[in-house]
Amino acid sequence: MLDPAHTAVLTMELQRGVVGDRAKIAPLADEVASGGVLANAARVCAAARAAGARVVHCTAQFRPDRAGSSDNSPMLRNIAKSPDQMIEGTADVELVPELDVQPSDIVSPRHHGLTPFPGTELDQILRNLGVRTIVATGVSVNVGILGMVLIAGDLGYRTALVTDAVAGVPKDYSDAVIENTLRILATCVTTDQVVDAWS
Repeated sequence: MLDPAHTAVLTMELQRGVVGDRAKIAPLADEVASGGVLANAARVCAAARAAGARVVHCTAQFRPDRAGSSDNSPMLRNIAKSPDQMIEGTADVELVPELDVQPSDIVSPRHHGLTPFPGTELDQILRNLGVRTIVATGVSVNVGILGMVLIAGDLGYRTALVTDAVAGVPKDYSDAVIENTLRILATCVTTDQVVDAWS
């Protein structure tokens, strides 16, 4: 399943303004920190690069005038109340340094919506790379990771969910989503298992 020739690691919103030093949602950032999510995602990315699998970072960002973005959900309306939050070109949208981004990595930004596939080039990029399996890391299990896994399945990809490289809040809810929903949509693996497979 994890043959590097057809596998890509996707990181979801592992950005300074989401889970890093500029995070606006403290409970999520705290859960990421306490669970070692950034260190685990970094290990998965490093192992992927060493094995020849691609790393693709799925990011969120907005234009300063919010043109093309929507506030059609309570979460997006809340983000829109902070006009300087997650603006393209600012420190908020930078990937966290723990990921040690390399020139071979690809960044797939989105300017609207809640999940990484619709309205972005992500699907076409992965298909052009020959990717059939994605390895999911990042945040949040509540929305972004759940949406990533669901849509990846609809698009025909197989997914490996790295359970110790994702997070949501509260933790017991996130654990329940993994156990009762994501486990039937993706193959659940740990960081150690992925690193071992690629070592």
